[in-house]
Amino acid sequence: MPRQPDPDLERRILEAASRLWARGGEKALTMRDVAKAARTTTPTVYERYRDRDDILLALRLQARRDLFAAMSKTRTLRQSAESYLRFALEHPYAYEVLFDAVGKPPSLHEPWPSFNLMRERLTKDLGGTPRQYTRLMVALWSLLHGAAMLVIRGRFEGALRIQTIHACLDAFESMIGSERSKRMIHSGPKWPADLILGEGRLSRVGSKHGARSKRK
Repeated sequence: MPRQPDPDLERRILEAASRLWARGGEKALTMRDVAKAARTTTPTVYERYRDRDDILLALRLQARRDLFAAMSKTRTLRQSAESYLRFALEHPYAYEVLFDAVGKPPSLHEPWPSFNLMRERLTKDLGGTPRQYTRLMVALWSLLHGAAMLVIRGRFEGALRIQTIHACLDAFESMIGSERSKRMIHSGPKWPADLILGEGRLSRVGSKHGARSKRK
């Protein structure tokens, strides 16, 4: 009788790949090592993924889908931030792969559904258009990501972990409140028109000229 397909095989391959990547980056992510960690054979891995880049793409897309699914269940900006942190801390390997070189192609030009979900909620709360809040979204994203990585890499536990999470969430709400009351401080150069994020193929990181523009 022919061998029956293993419904858990792809999940095992991606979980193994995320663990290997977290331990040693791309150098640790060989097809042979992925196969060994997933308890399968190298040819079997090649049947499903062309190469290491194909596995990394699958990891990113799966992590984005899972993060978006978790955040979509929330109703408020605070809840979405809580959901973001919870996902990062419960799935640290997948989370770290998701944000490796996120500002470079191909990741830059892939869908960013969670980024857009939160930016759309900012727009609904504050008025205006989504692009108007890209800079604020980057600030909030930096805050959440920084807290998540501090807890993950710092191995925070107990009261330190709890206080760090709540300090982050309090700062998150304070930043939104400052924007709402027009008290948000905007330092540095003006946001360049050609710096576009979260819009797939339209996304770009801006020109060198924009980075050298005069300060406000």
